[in-house]
This record gives sequence, C-alpha cells and structure tokens, in this order.
Amino acid sequence: MSTNKRVSVLGGGSFGTVLANIAASNGYEVCLWVRDAEQALRINSEGANSTYHPELKLSENITASEDLTSAVKNSDYILVATPSNIFEEVISRLEPLISSSVAVISCTKGVKSDPFRTMTDIINQHLGHLIGKKFGVLSGPNLAKEIAENKVAGTVIASEFDEVNFEIKTMLSSDTFKVFSSQDLQGVELAGALKNIYAICCGIAHEKSVGENALGLIITRSMAEMSRFAVAKGANPITFLGLAGMGDLMATCTSKLSRNFQLGELLARDYSFIHAKNKVGQVAEGARTLEVVYHEANKMNVSMPLVNSLYKILYADASSDELIQDLLEHPNEVDVEFTYQDKL
Repeated sequence: MSTNKRVSVLGGGSFGTVLANIAASNGYEVCLWVRDAEQALRINSEGANSTYHPELKLSENITASEDLTSAVKNSDYILVATPSNIFEEVISRLEPLISSSVAVISCTKGVKSDPFRTMTDIINQHLGHLIGKKFGVLSGPNLAKEIAENKVAGTVIASEFDEVNFEIKTMLSSDTFKVFSSQDLQGVELAGALKNIYAICCGIAHEKSVGENALGLIITRSMAEMSRFAVAKGANPITFLGLAGMGDLMATCTSKLSRNFQLGELLARDYSFIHAKNKVGQVAEGARTLEVVYHEANKMNVSMPLVNSLYKILYADASSDELIQDLLEHPNEVDVEFTYQDKL
C-alpha cells in the first residue's frame, strides 16, 4: 500500500521511531527529524535507530534528517515526539516553515508552567492562527519497546477536527496497534501527562514490597487525583475510564519498561533524585510534570495527596517511606467522586 501523503516525525527517540515506522509501513513517506547529524547518518545507512531500537528494521519509506526545514517541507502531518522541555522551542520554529494545510499532533506527555499549558495549548498558541483546529494529541499505554516488538497495543487520537482523527487512525493502525478516537482533547492529554507522576509513586511502592493490596490502593487513588485535577481544567471524567486514562495508568504503573517506574524504584533504594535520574538515562517526564502540577494544584486548591508526598521526596529530601504513611494519614476521602448523573 502506498499514499501520496507525507509525514514528518519530530524526535528520533524510542516513541518517535516506532510511530515513524508504523506510518512508513502503511505507505506514507516519512521524514524522521533528529537533532544529531551523526544519528541521522546512522539511521539512513543502517536502516535502524541503533540508539533506541537496534533490533527494529525500519521501513524503506523513512528518511532521517537533522535539518528541520527539509524535514517538514511539503508535509501533510507533523507528529511531535520530542521531550517536553524542548517542545515549545521546536513548535515555535515551525511557524515560518509550514503551510496552513498542515496538521500537527503532539505525541509528547508533559505540561509546561508560567502559565500552565499542555502541549496542544502550545501548538495552538504558536500555530493556531495558521492551522486553525488542525491539531491533536496522541496518548495511551504506549511502551515503545513493546510496540517495536509488534506486541499488541492501542492508543487514542484526540482532536476537535474529525479529519485529523480519521487520518491518524489510518496512518498508525496496524495488525498489532489499534487507534481509537476521542474529542476530549483536554482529558486525553492530561491523562497522559499526569500518569507519569504516579508511575514514580508505584515504582517506590513496588521496590518497598508494600503488597498488591497497597498497589491497588495507590493506583486507584492516583486515578482519583488525576481526574480531579483534569476536571478542574475542563476535562470529561469519563475519559479517565478509557485507554488514555486507566489503560495508560495501569501499563505505566506496573511495568519496569517505564522510565518513571524505574525512577521510583531507585528513589526507594535511597538514591538521590539527581543520581536516580542520571541512572535511568532517558527522560523521565514524571519528574518535570510533578513540579508543574504541584504548584498548579495548590494554586487551584485541588487536593492531590500523592503529588504532595512525591514532591517532598523529590524536591525537599523527604524519605520515600513517607509516601505510604502520608496516604494512610490523609483524611478520609470518598471513593468515587464523579458519577454518570454528574454529566447529565
């Protein structure tokens, strides 16, 4: 199968690489933008991204480039899979390079501060005057290593623009990767960003052998906090019952493939935050998200006990033992805060 449509994937990390390969395998002409010229050369000569997925043979429809201008030239769709700390810089560079017909999809799970913004808020801020509502977010339980190994997985594309949802489903669907759609852009995006915080919590709890009952408690209280914060930001709480919410939370909070889970394990072994972060190696977005969400939740007066405890551990040198103790000592909460009747 082939298509005349051109896709640019910005970010040659673990997730960007697998997305590029799925789209290319579906017949799209794909340019994978990486920041390092040597990495681009290796990908093009070896037919693999040896830095992240040496075992994955890349489609011949992929070309890697370190030049952003040529990478996005004549693109119909741009998938942005960079770390959150450089996301805005990359988006701001796109404005003079793209046409009004382009659609831009965030594949980055994170939030920014001063003021609080999601990744699609940033897209809208810099490119909305040019592309209108032709943007969206891709999020779900997407551990890249498993996707590279053709293990079954699913994801959610959320956009207010129906054509974007349809095209991304066509572009990224495969025999082992199923794409669902949603119009709750805020809910899908916040679910993907917030769950990284709680993966760190679960890594701590797992390493301390607290037991399956306690892990069930932490995961469900995590879901309560996530949805509470997101609803305060305008999201639909029902979104958190789906793949982008509970699905992603479960995968990330129970898998050693998750960098955030790994960070939590190291913190439980009394590594300092800096040492643990360096040992994990790749970016653990949960630590960045935690700092932003902690301050935003306090400003909005949203109760997030796990966020408060983890913030003390990462940024105030508290013991990781305090995570469980703080949860037990927190005043009793209702179990489920949002009901179907609330949305009628």
